[in-house]
Amino acid sequence: MTDAALAPSRSTPARWQDYVALLKPRVMSLVVFTGLTGLICARTPMSPILAGVAILCIAIGAGASGALNMWYDADIDARMKRTRGRPVPMGRVQGADALALGMTLSLLSVGMMYLAVNLLAAALLAFTIVFYAVVYTMWLKRWTPQNIVIGGLAGALPPVIGWAAATGTAPLNAWLLCAIIFLWTPPHFWALSLYTAEDYAAVGVPMMPVVKGAASTRRQILLYSFIFVPVAIAPSFTGLAGPLYLAISGLGGLLFLVLAVRLAMSHAGDKAGEREGRLYDVKAGATAARNLFAFSIAYLFLLFAGLLAERLMGLEALKL
Repeated sequence: MTDAALAPSRSTPARWQDYVALLKPRVMSLVVFTGLTGLICARTPMSPILAGVAILCIAIGAGASGALNMWYDADIDARMKRTRGRPVPMGRVQGADALALGMTLSLLSVGMMYLAVNLLAAALLAFTIVFYAVVYTMWLKRWTPQNIVIGGLAGALPPVIGWAAATGTAPLNAWLLCAIIFLWTPPHFWALSLYTAEDYAAVGVPMMPVVKGAASTRRQILLYSFIFVPVAIAPSFTGLAGPLYLAISGLGGLLFLVLAVRLAMSHAGDKAGEREGRLYDVKAGATAARNLFAFSIAYLFLLFAGLLAERLMGLEALKL
């Protein structure tokens, strides 16, 4: 059992901004965006009020997952440069309060989705929260270098939840959107972990570069990239997307592969890091990793923005 629930040694008064930070608003925004895309792509008439409620539930559920994650991970967050400024390790919010907020929002989001929308959407939302907060945060993250591969399912489900909210079903095209995010997750997060590996090593989190090394991680990023890009293009051939999406996914996918290949060929960082006793050299080897990480965010956004644009511009209009 982690000591994350213990009160931190330093305590300062909480502000409302600290409670907002517990919800991981940047992650929430991506979840809401992909969930909305799933709802719109379902092409099913839906009351704007119910559609708004569904998206609100997805947002609240994402925030609940973030609060539960910050509660449990406060012990390692306090020792990592990237996360030590979070509200719980900084002592601005007590661990018990973060836990209570996460549990309350979880019940609220799932209950509201069930009562206002439908059972399938509520069940998928509940599964997503449990999977992220329990399966990923409490188990996979500290146990296996495949943590973000398996755990990525939680972040990939919002489009399916949105689709289910609109139709009460989850067809293959909904799961195709899920697969896009699921396969995007490993190259995205492993690129990040290449230049934050020392942070993860210091707290005993078995991220891929820590366990298998930078060279192996680069190879796996390349492998996943070659699987991910064709899947990202696939909606153009399943009736889900049109020519705008095909152009975005094709050209963006080509650039994604170029960056992945460049990263796979960046050996200088390994050698420089070994000479100085580091896992990965930030100056010599991390530029390629940073480039892929940054572009991966833009590419995923453009993919889902393309799907939305095709609907909202009337290529295949959805009448709410």
